[in-house]
Amino acid sequence: MRPSTRYLYLTVFVAGMTTLAVEVSAARLLEAVFGTSNIVWANIIGLILIYLTLGYFLGGRWADRSPHPQTFYRLLLWAAFTSGLIPLLARPLLRAAARAFADLEVAVIGGSFLSVLLLFAIPVTLLGCVSPFALRLALWDLRRAGDVAGRVYALSTLGSVIGTFAPVLFLIGAIGTARTFLLFAGLLMAVALLGLARAGGRWWAYLWMPLLLLGSAWLLLRGPLKPPLWGWRPLHEEESAYNYIQVMEAEDGTRYLLLNEGQGVHSVYHPDRLRTFGTWDYFLIAPYFNPPPYPPARVRRVAILGLAAGTIARQITQVYGPLPIVGVEIDPAIVRVGRDYFGMTMPNLQVVVGDARAFLARSPRRYTLVAVDAYRLPYIPWHLTTVEFFRQVRDHLTDDGVVAVNVGHTDTDYRLVAAMVRTLGQVFPSVHVVDLPGTFNALIIATVQPTSPENLAANLDGLQHPFLREVAGEALANLRTVPPDGPIFTDDRAPVESLTNAIVIRYLLQGE
Repeated sequence: MRPSTRYLYLTVFVAGMTTLAVEVSAARLLEAVFGTSNIVWANIIGLILIYLTLGYFLGGRWADRSPHPQTFYRLLLWAAFTSGLIPLLARPLLRAAARAFADLEVAVIGGSFLSVLLLFAIPVTLLGCVSPFALRLALWDLRRAGDVAGRVYALSTLGSVIGTFAPVLFLIGAIGTARTFLLFAGLLMAVALLGLARAGGRWWAYLWMPLLLLGSAWLLLRGPLKPPLWGWRPLHEEESAYNYIQVMEAEDGTRYLLLNEGQGVHSVYHPDRLRTFGTWDYFLIAPYFNPPPYPPARVRRVAILGLAAGTIARQITQVYGPLPIVGVEIDPAIVRVGRDYFGMTMPNLQVVVGDARAFLARSPRRYTLVAVDAYRLPYIPWHLTTVEFFRQVRDHLTDDGVVAVNVGHTDTDYRLVAAMVRTLGQVFPSVHVVDLPGTFNALIIATVQPTSPENLAANLDGLQHPFLREVAGEALANLRTVPPDGPIFTDDRAPVESLTNAIVIRYLLQGE
């Protein structure tokens, strides 16, 4: 093997690594403002595949017209440089989109989203040129064409594997999305500069590229990605392996946990106030749909699937006392934030970091209440919506157990609620819906034994704690009859994402 060919193979490996790192980091770059919807992912994957396709086509033609190593490494330099520019040029667009999200300015949101995706056109197209160009340079003997092509694509794919896992499992959480872009761009640029030097090219003429990237990064990447909204004071900001996390504090000292695009509040905390006047309050009254009399002492053990920063766990502890609570949260960074900023230090709370369904499958316990609040706005994870999942829940409930699920809707579109009511009805004898005032949320409560809304009214008289009495009274006033309708979600077919997409698009276009 020629020495130049060895270095060419190294270059292909690094370019493949950079290509997938850019794609994965693109999702995280957009996720912080536009969320984690399938629409976002489909646009990222679809457009990047189009850019790569164009790159494969152009790279082959370019290599035939100028089959020279100097041309190849100059191409790589521009691919690396434009890849490093992505987070820098995207930052003002993302900030504009974050402000537009606060006011639901659809045109600005859509324009910013499209503009950011267009930033990937040049670097990804240039990266797509690498493999066909490298194949042309490495192919000295047609009798070895198959072997050379196999090596080029194998090394490119191996690099892509590392470029997929390294950002997700380590780099984004450790150094952030923007610096992950810059790290891979810098690595590819170093390989290209050395390759150009080995090929006898004027490598020093391109030193302005890394200098410009470093200077621009120092100027543009300071401060938070998203400016504070509604007069809230930022207390904490970080990127984890799963989320873009913000902790905000209002003037009255109330703290809010925001994730990703920030349109949903995932936890609320005030050291001197128990009520949040949000979805969390209503989980506590779910057991009182059981036949009366049902005293609070019968609530013995609780599981919270989607713990976040511990709002529900804190409320349960203060209302019911230190009964055993297990909270499942997939993101360890959120658990740390909950302990540092949201008072999630209750000794009766056992925190499990992992997937909620996997936890339930191996849990030996039975619970009086299972609370499911595992949103990644606007979605409920599909595997927590199916008949098979709710059978697992049913097997882990006591004879008077209940499951309460937080589900989204708009002012007029309750299709997801109706589908969840129908799905839960396949497992539980009674299903109730509380339409939560002032929110786009409904709490669906299903009970192991047959129950009726009248039970909640009858149990209200026996509730001594003012929090429970107040919330139970509001729940009674907001009970809603939602006939079961739509698909029954199963592990084989759970179109919860497509149904959610339809609801969101209708709301954005029609405002209802």
